[in-house]
Parts: sequence; structure tokens; C-alpha cells
Amino acid sequence: MRVKKRSKNRKAIKFYATCFGFREPYKVLIDGTFVHHLLTQRLLPADEALRDLLSASRTPALFTSKCINAELRRLGKSHAESFDNAQLLTTTKCEHDKVVSAVNCVMSLIGDKNPEHFFVATQDPGLREKLREIPGVPVIYGLKNSLFIEQPSVQQRKFAQLDEEKRLNMDISEYKKLLKAASEGKTAASENGSDGEQHERPISSLVKNALGVTDKSKFKRNKAKGPNPLSCKKKPKLPTAIQNQVVTADGEAKRKRVRKRKRGKKDNKQLESAN
Repeated sequence: MRVKKRSKNRKAIKFYATCFGFREPYKVLIDGTFVHHLLTQRLLPADEALRDLLSASRTPALFTSKCINAELRRLGKSHAESFDNAQLLTTTKCEHDKVVSAVNCVMSLIGDKNPEHFFVATQDPGLREKLREIPGVPVIYGLKNSLFIEQPSVQQRKFAQLDEEKRLNMDISEYKKLLKAASEGKTAASENGSDGEQHERPISSLVKNALGVTDKSKFKRNKAKGPNPLSCKKKPKLPTAIQNQVVTADGEAKRKRVRKRKRGKKDNKQLESAN
């Protein structure tokens, strides 16, 4: 189970890093409910627990806000320890002259697209439901003595897919710029006469150059220089009688004279001793 949980968390982090540009050191915005959960379950120190959850090489920065601290203080003695520990976190600036609820404060800090790339750690189910509708907001929550990262919602996946398609396709404004550049090239060519005709380029070539498309592939395949000698059949061997024949200039076949080596006495002795 631990391996499966860790792989799910890594997939979620990879999704946010690829599609929304999350980078280390990660920033985690913690509300009062999550601080209280960490203390009751003794998940301390909090930065080490979150670092292990995010599989980060660097310790993440933990943030809270003055509105979150004010809400914890209003809860009284039951959350006094949570209030004391929340004050130890880095307080991020929120644009509220008067203190608002923690949910409204977190939503204002996140905005429409989470420009600060915050991980939001909360135990509030209503806040988690609202954050699922905002693209690029990973949510951290706890179950007993374990921490989890919510998997990207359907809205977040759709937004990432549309954003990728938008980057791949050409906008109408870019297409109009290409048409304008082509028309300017034609007018310059007509003014310059025959010299300008050589520099004139059609719209298709401008579009290809803008998109980085080439007519021919840059990489050429190496052609085979000859047949593979291992895949070829060997030439059939001729009989020894035909091999020993030599064709003369008259076209007559003569038999080769086979010379026998004369062995000396030493060779004969060696043969006898071997036998």
C-alpha cells in the first residue's frame, strides 16, 4: 500500500510540474484545520512530513495568513496549541483590511490561476471542493496519521489539455501576421521588378518557416552498399577434375600437372616415428 500511495503522489506532482510549472522548493499554504490535524496526529515536524509526502529534495516553505491565525485565536483554548504553532509559520500577505474567514482568505490568495504555485493543505471539505474547480491547485489533506495529495480533478485535466492544444495550434492573430508579411513581400517584389521576384515567397513557405516545418527530413538513412555476405549463398564447388583443367589460347582444355613434393630422409623418418 505504501508503494502504491507514493506512486500516486508522484504522478500528481509530476502532472502539476509539467502542466502548471511547479518547481522546488515547493510552497505550502496551511489553514487552521490542517495545523490542528498535524498536532492531534503528532505528524511532527511538519516540514519533514510534507517533504516526505512531496518526495522533495529540499524542505518546502510553509505559509499561513493573518486571517487564518485570527480564526484560530477566536476558537479559544481548544485550539490554543494550534494557534501558537501557526504563528511560527511564515505569514503571507493578504489584501484584507478587515479580518475575513480562512476559506475566503485562501480563495483570495489562490485567485483564478494560483500564480504563486501554492500547495493548499486543509481538512475543510467545502474548501477542497472549491479548489478542485480552479486549475493548478494541488490539495493536501490528512487521514488519521497519513497525508495524501488529491488527484487532479476533471476540470484541471481539461484545462491542461486545452492549454496544450492552444500552444500547439496557431492563433488567428498569428495567421493574420503571416498574411500581412506575405502581402508586404509581394508589394516589395512588384516594386523591385525582376529582382524582387526571386525574393518573393508564397504564404505556405512563410507558414512552414513560422511553425518550424521543413520540406525534407534532415536525417538520411544509410543505404546498403552491397549485399550482406552472410545472407548470400556460397558458390558451388567444381569437381576436382574440372578444377585441374586449364583452358589454353586455342580453346583446348589441358589437364594441370600436379607436382608432388619429394620428401627427404628426415621427413620419412619423422613419418615413420609418428606412425
